[in-house]
Amino acid sequence: QVQLVPSGGGSVQPGGSLRLSCAASGFTLPYWTIGWFRQAPGKDREGVACLKSSDSSTYEADSVKGRFTISRDIGRNTMYLQMNNLKPEDTAVYYCAAVGSWTLHGTIDCLLPPTFDLWGQGTQVTVSP
Repeated sequence: QVQLVPSGGGSVQPGGSLRLSCAASGFTLPYWTIGWFRQAPGKDREGVACLKSSDSSTYEADSVKGRFTISRDIGRNTMYLQMNNLKPEDTAVYYCAAVGSWTLHGTIDCLLPPTFDLWGQGTQVTVSP
């Protein structure tokens, strides 16, 4: 059964760093476009960062550019979100997601939640003094 299992959430102080990971099982990660999303209370789910499998290009939301980095480790079949210089407004439930690249065509926006059809369970990230 295909699934994504997240880990690495927690509570940190502003300016701190945290790395989220998501282990993929039941499928081969290099053939899937991957993304990280978050949802704060009272807000819609929003794209944070994503990586297209076609050319390994990455995209980040304006709010996290220069602070967050998406990556993957093919050998471990794991995706990561490195979060630096965290701010209180980064507090949210974070989700990892993937979509088989063979289902994609044209110009896709991988920061849009509907692009993805495989989701991991959310992990809480809290940034407070």
